[in-house]
Amino acid sequence: MSVVRPISARALMPALEEHLKECAVRPALDSLNGCSFDVVIIGGGINGAAAVQHIVAQGHSVLLVEKGDFGSGSSSRSSRLLHCGLRYLAPGRSIWDFVLHPTRFLTALKMAKQAMEARTEFVKTSSLRTRPMQFAFPIYRGGPYRGWQVDLAFLILKLIGPRNPPLDYHRISAAKVRAMPLAKELRDLDQIHSVAVYREYEFDWPERVCIDCILDAERMGAVVRNYTMATLGRRRDDGTWPIQIADRLDGTTAEVRASIVINLAGIWIDDVNACAEPKAGRRVLGTKGAHIVVKLPDAYAGYGVATLNSKSEPFYCIPWHSLHFFGPTETLYESDKDDIHVTDEEQAWLLREANRLMPGINLVATDVRLTWAGVRPLTYDEAVPFGNRSRQLHDLVVDGMPNVLAMTAGPVMSHRSAGRLLAAEVGRRVEAQRAPQTPNYAPKLPPVNDNSPTLIAGEPTRLSDLQHAIQKEHAVSLMDLLFRRTGLGWRYQFSDEELDRAASVLATERGLSAEEKQREIRAFRVEYTQLFGRRD
Repeated sequence: MSVVRPISARALMPALEEHLKECAVRPALDSLNGCSFDVVIIGGGINGAAAVQHIVAQGHSVLLVEKGDFGSGSSSRSSRLLHCGLRYLAPGRSIWDFVLHPTRFLTALKMAKQAMEARTEFVKTSSLRTRPMQFAFPIYRGGPYRGWQVDLAFLILKLIGPRNPPLDYHRISAAKVRAMPLAKELRDLDQIHSVAVYREYEFDWPERVCIDCILDAERMGAVVRNYTMATLGRRRDDGTWPIQIADRLDGTTAEVRASIVINLAGIWIDDVNACAEPKAGRRVLGTKGAHIVVKLPDAYAGYGVATLNSKSEPFYCIPWHSLHFFGPTETLYESDKDDIHVTDEEQAWLLREANRLMPGINLVATDVRLTWAGVRPLTYDEAVPFGNRSRQLHDLVVDGMPNVLAMTAGPVMSHRSAGRLLAAEVGRRVEAQRAPQTPNYAPKLPPVNDNSPTLIAGEPTRLSDLQHAIQKEHAVSLMDLLFRRTGLGWRYQFSDEELDRAASVLATERGLSAEEKQREIRAFRVEYTQLFGRRD
């Protein structure tokens, strides 16, 4: 892919909407106009997807709307870790931070326990959506943590969390580090006291997990719509909330009503609230996390490093199929919410940090294969400059918005517990009118079709898989197909021929002309470069 300077996503939006309007065929909103639901969920990221799955399962009528594609926002731009919760047990500058502030320690224990439980449940029920890896945490002489502290942290994790899958924790002496894959590249090997080694998992990939939840919710009777804007109106006298919804693809509109509204719009939560109540308090503070993807030697595949960067913030080198990515950054973000990408300065900083961590790999800008950045919707708290990371469920009755709920700081890894929490809250407020059902957490796979050609030589994805994603999984564009439905874009750079092959499937399914097909390819290239391209 050629590299160009970033283009404002906001400036591209009218053209994108016109393009989608011409190339997509979807049912109009007429069938929803005037409908009432127990619950309307605004936001189709991972927590919105988990919420609709669990709320419809307990017998409530639910509509979920997402202004873009499902999982296309912050959910798709995280570090993808299904981590064990180790970072929550880091006390800060000194272990005395926990001693002097025991409530912080109790909060850390709670979050670590949730992490271990989420890790266990997801690996057991959805193993096809995870990838195991071996992490190394270097312990330096004179560093912020001692070996016994790391031992204690893993003992706590073992005691408060499930035993399986195991952490496989052990510590390796400094003398053996030089023989370890990837860890032998660490800086200042002569200053390393020991290396903590343990098993971690990553989501492969978060957007697909989101789609799995959405499809299961549909199976149980939920109504879901991507590319649909929602505007929350003023509460009516009968206690219901009106929501104006507009289809971005064909321009049609409708109004629905809900007894309960759940605002899971992520970094847009405050904007959604302000439509109904301009004086609603601030709930979200966004911090930006940027990443770069590179190719390291094949012998390092499956091995990662967890450490601290030069600012004493968590920093990772994470294996990703045959690649590795470095990150994240941690900066306040108050700019355009619709134009989030890695900047030149962020890429340069990540390269410096990667080379500081492993001087021998000598990464330069041309080594970067892919970049991505997301903004974490943390909880706004005046006492916490970079936002509170503890998940919060907000009852907006305090802002004059009864039966409107919002959730902030809900990480990808604990999405199921977030969904259950929201379902329980709905159950306390509205009686279910339908029989309960059981969520199915199994990954949703396309039908097997060995007669269909593969999209890419050596990769299992077939053209029939793309057809299925368009017909059954709400995929509209090449970006929907190649990133969020198949995940190929996160680890593969497409040739012109491969893009044309995928676009041909889209053209056939959507009835596109040859000119519209080429427009779809151009739109993919522009969006790819803006969101994920290398910065030169």
